[in-house]
Amino acid sequence: MKKRIIILGSTGSIGSRVLDVAADFPEHFEVVALSAHSRLDLLARQVGLHHPRAVCVCDPAKAADARALCESAGVRAHMGTKGLEELVAEYDADLVIVATVGFVGIAPSLRALASGKALALANKEVLVAAGDIVMEAARRAGRPILPIDSEHNAIAQCLNNSDRAALRRIILTASGGPFRGASRDDMKNITPAEALRHPTWNMGPKITIDSATLMNKGFEVIEGAHLFGVSAGMIQVVIHPQSVIHSMVEYVDGSVIAQLGVTDMYLPIQNALFHPERVANRFAPLDFARLGMLTFENPDMETFPCLRFAYEAASRGGTYPAVLNAANETAVARFLAGGMPFLAIADTIRGALEDHKPSGGCTLDDILAADRWARERAGRP
Repeated sequence: MKKRIIILGSTGSIGSRVLDVAADFPEHFEVVALSAHSRLDLLARQVGLHHPRAVCVCDPAKAADARALCESAGVRAHMGTKGLEELVAEYDADLVIVATVGFVGIAPSLRALASGKALALANKEVLVAAGDIVMEAARRAGRPILPIDSEHNAIAQCLNNSDRAALRRIILTASGGPFRGASRDDMKNITPAEALRHPTWNMGPKITIDSATLMNKGFEVIEGAHLFGVSAGMIQVVIHPQSVIHSMVEYVDGSVIAQLGVTDMYLPIQNALFHPERVANRFAPLDFARLGMLTFENPDMETFPCLRFAYEAASRGGTYPAVLNAANETAVARFLAGGMPFLAIADTIRGALEDHKPSGGCTLDDILAADRWARERAGRP
């Protein structure tokens, strides 16, 4: 029987790669529904290739064109961010892949779990901002959350359901981004085009900027703490420019288990989609003789303070991670639009964390309120 999948964010780099896996294994997967923000040209091609029953387009400015696309293709149309929740609630599926960007992924993730569907996450912000709530929803539903990020997928493979009492630490590897080794003076006049030149991975603009500031790795620390039931202090970040070792775990007896592979998101996506099975694919075996030297170094959290801010937000808990996420999302958007310097991203996040006055609760309403406040605070000139 085919595994029925819904892909939220199908036109992004991860969502497109999910569809590549589905296309390579048509006997294993049925694409039930797709969503996009505004890239209707690519969405139309995906609909023609994979024949979903429904699509959602989130950008309200594209509503008329989206309805026309759906009518011509004979698929049901859903609109706006509420449409994401409708997709996961109204259509039968075995797995929902959340590959959207930002806070918008939280509500459909919770709706998917509430409707009894397994969740595959490529959206860091879901667990960064609302990790306690989402993990509790997964426990109540008895459904798994499968990590798609290469690092968390690697950690899950290394842990392999082992006893957490035997775990000493998790080691998250990071490429270091395009400015590894740079000083703050070197980065004063960085342009968006320069920050978008990632040395290893081909990703969307927001996550690429997060990689350049190391905030991406900070988010992964918070996300990993929720996924694997450990404190953020048990997760260490190590810069590994070659991006061959995707992450490691160390046990109390000193044994270190690492997951290695080519730098292609196809592999962790395939692992998550087929979980718990392993299926042969078209990739050649990893050629260790050609890899050469693998190097490691500690992150510079003074030059790249966003990583430090993430550890601090995780330590404070409550709504601080939601503020971290919202302030970052807003600052990155401003930088990409030419509205602030690169270094001001970190300054903006620090200001929001310092000014935040938590209500004392951490319900979804508290998180939503903290998110709104932080966006307004980070959006000030």
